[in-house]
Amino acid sequence: MKPPKRLLAIALMLPFALQAQDRERAERWLDNCERNGWNNDREKFCEVREANASTAATISVDGRDNGGVSFYGADRSDVRIIAMIEAQADNMNDARALAKQIRILTDGGRIRAEGPSTRRHQSWSVSFQLLVPRKSNLVAVTTNGGVSAEGVQGRMNFQAVNGGIRLADVGGDVKAETTNGGVSATLTGSRWNGEGLDLRTTNGGVNVLIPRSYNAQLITGTVNGGMRVDFPITVQGTLGRTVQTKLGAGGPTVRVTTTNGGVRITER
Repeated sequence: MKPPKRLLAIALMLPFALQAQDRERAERWLDNCERNGWNNDREKFCEVREANASTAATISVDGRDNGGVSFYGADRSDVRIIAMIEAQADNMNDARALAKQIRILTDGGRIRAEGPSTRRHQSWSVSFQLLVPRKSNLVAVTTNGGVSAEGVQGRMNFQAVNGGIRLADVGGDVKAETTNGGVSATLTGSRWNGEGLDLRTTNGGVNVLIPRSYNAQLITGTVNGGMRVDFPITVQGTLGRTVQTKLGAGGPTVRVTTTNGGVRITER
């Protein structure tokens, strides 16, 4: 099988110029998209599109059946949407035609993709990267795809079925849950800024990175899995499968738990 045909330069495919970091992420995705299609008996067309949208009280993204969602806080007043589209079919012309029918909808702060019904040996998916104001309220729902957020403060509600959840340098009232996938939280500063964090998985590991001088009520644990703590904490009795402790002077509750998977707490 021939390797999938690469789009020309990504800059030629986008209506607005991407900043260096965003361009690098998009180009990396294009490379991965194409490489992952080489061993497939179908042809794959990979495309990156960009659009701007007005911000809303809540920015909501529906990943539909296949697609991940990533939020990045930025110094901006609107939302920049980078949509990463994959379409597969028996030949390149059909794959390209399939991708052309996919639309990115952005009405009322609700962002989603719509596309055609597929026949046998056809499929399509859209993953989203969004640059949002640093203070934003976010919602994301995915079925087969992960969710991540970095550098954002606000109310957040993330739900995934098959996919991991990664949070870094976030704050506010944050609730995130996945059924099948690992979860990670990288905490920053001296305390949680906001109401708290509740991050859960049913089947997957937990990884939490905490600054040494952090102040919080930490709750973490597992039902079926090991516990490794490379961070100075005080617990009553022996270290078991659940840790509930005050870090420093205490503060909002940071809860990160799993049912089936290991837990690792590390100093950053």
